[in-house]
Amino acid sequence: MSAQELLASARALLETFVAEYNTPEEDRLDIWIAATNLPHAVRALHNAGWGYLSAVTGLDLGPEAGQLEALYHFCNGPAVLTLRVRLGRATPSVPTLCTIIPSASFFERELSEMFGITVEGTPNTDHLYLPDDWPDGVYPLRKDFDPSTLHITG
Repeated sequence: MSAQELLASARALLETFVAEYNTPEEDRLDIWIAATNLPHAVRALHNAGWGYLSAVTGLDLGPEAGQLEALYHFCNGPAVLTLRVRLGRATPSVPTLCTIIPSASFFERELSEMFGITVEGTPNTDHLYLPDDWPDGVYPLRKDFDPSTLHITG
């Protein structure tokens, strides 16, 4: 099956959840969905055996935009599908995918500590990369992060 055929099948599976979509490259499809629809969309992909979760990343659209995005990248052969969830910057939150894909925990922990996106229901909220005494409310991959505000002792 070609990348275009695989992406067409993904789009058909997710049609009821799509807020908007884009094809940035011929073998890629980006679909924006609401956070509340995320587990339902992933369940649809999972039940259909459509690819695998390759990564979860975050994107800070900047303080002036007031939004972040959580991006869930799925691969199926040559096709790459990204589910994009726009979130308000003040209290960003997404539901966990660990009940569907247990290995999502690793990505969810990184998303939380680096971008401050709360992952509701994730089984492990321990820091992944940052030290345990890292200050609350400081997220190193947000655009307004200022490392000079950290007081590192040692």
